[in-house]
Amino acid sequence: MDFITRRPDHIEDVLIRLHTGQWFGWSDSKNKVYENLVIHDDSKEKPTQEFLESELQRMQDEFDAKGYARNRVRAYPSWQEQMDMQYHDAVDGTTTWKATIKAVKDAHPKSE
Repeated sequence: MDFITRRPDHIEDVLIRLHTGQWFGWSDSKNKVYENLVIHDDSKEKPTQEFLESELQRMQDEFDAKGYARNRVRAYPSWQEQMDMQYHDAVDGTTTWKATIKAVKDAHPKSE
């Protein structure tokens, strides 16, 4: 996983989600390729390379499709600021909160 973006970027990201515990490892921890994948738990079958690669692609596509949501989270004001906006909107008759939220949604549409 890319620890800056949290985007899955290796078959290990798929393996971690398949089962709990230390059910797999690598014969060469510095060269984590399919050929070096070792299954430690006899009750688990070794997934095919094709499955791991296609599942990794699916996870990446899912991550990429939610980019707008990650961008919105960073752009929204804190909940405290939003509550203050809502209070003033109710008391003063303004629409600051609604306009602020709309601006964030418009800047980061779901179609990104």
